[in-house]
Amino acid sequence: MRRLVVDVGAGDYTVLRLPAGSVPPTDLFTLGGPVVVSVISSPDGVTVICPTRVAPGAQTREDGWRLLSVRGPLEFALTGIMAALAGELAAAGVSLFAVSTYDTDHVLVQATDLERAVLALREAGHEVTPL
Repeated sequence: MRRLVVDVGAGDYTVLRLPAGSVPPTDLFTLGGPVVVSVISSPDGVTVICPTRVAPGAQTREDGWRLLSVRGPLEFALTGIMAALAGELAAAGVSLFAVSTYDTDHVLVQATDLERAVLALREAGHEVTPL
């Protein structure tokens, strides 16, 4: 596996589910700065990943996540990046929530597991840097 550069995002993130067909608040897309917002619509509902400070209200939500982003862009032909990250974190007992964009991959880990996640990635030979 190639050596990756992984940036630790600032602040906490929330993963939440809105009812199917919901439209998330449009102000999530005008935050600016180095933040990640993801909205995924499926028949089961609308999953939103965003900074906790701007998370819309939802009955089903998980707070306390931290964002780890692989510095990209990554070529589509590259294989095994998410598998490597997931395997290294799993070996350290760290669960994750994964999301990919056109340019790169992101994983969210619980804030309580952040130190363990960073250590596992560094021990696997990756560079981990705060933003």
